[in-house]
Amino acid sequence: MLFGKGVRLRAMERDDLPTFVRWFNDPEVRRFLLMYEPMSHVKEERWFESTLDRRDEFLYAIEVNEGDAWVHIGNLGLHRVDWRNRTAGFGIVLGERDYWCRGFGTEATRIMLRFAFEELNLHRVELETYSFNPRAQRCYEKVGFRREGTRREALYRDGRYHDVHTMGILKREFATEEP
Repeated sequence: MLFGKGVRLRAMERDDLPTFVRWFNDPEVRRFLLMYEPMSHVKEERWFESTLDRRDEFLYAIEVNEGDAWVHIGNLGLHRVDWRNRTAGFGIVLGERDYWCRGFGTEATRIMLRFAFEELNLHRVELETYSFNPRAQRCYEKVGFRREGTRREALYRDGRYHDVHTMGILKREFATEEP
């Protein structure tokens, strides 16, 4: 497990799949993800199976400490790790809406970046975020991501086109603790 301040990242388990399906069938959660259609348990099972032996994916469940128990609130991961160039993509979802806007996503992102840079020795982590998601953009900026470009009107969602912002962070730009 990877630990932060009241947040921990643990390996995903097959028992988590019903929770993922519930999250991905919530239109408000799915709105901020690449997926645009509801998720079936069968599709999620296939996805999970396909990730088990991959060396270019690091996927974790996000849990927060609520008194005497750890509560699973989301997932995050490093994707398409390029071992030669030392780069990876990043993605996060907080599926439990009651935990939005409470700093847990920022802390989980910070833990994952610490793992990426200090344990995997990656040089760069990058992501894409949507113009209609300023909450995510603030989270990423807090931990050191910088906006690097915009793919204009590259996403069709809610009946209209939206910009997709690319962001990246280099190892030397990452501060492990909050400012």
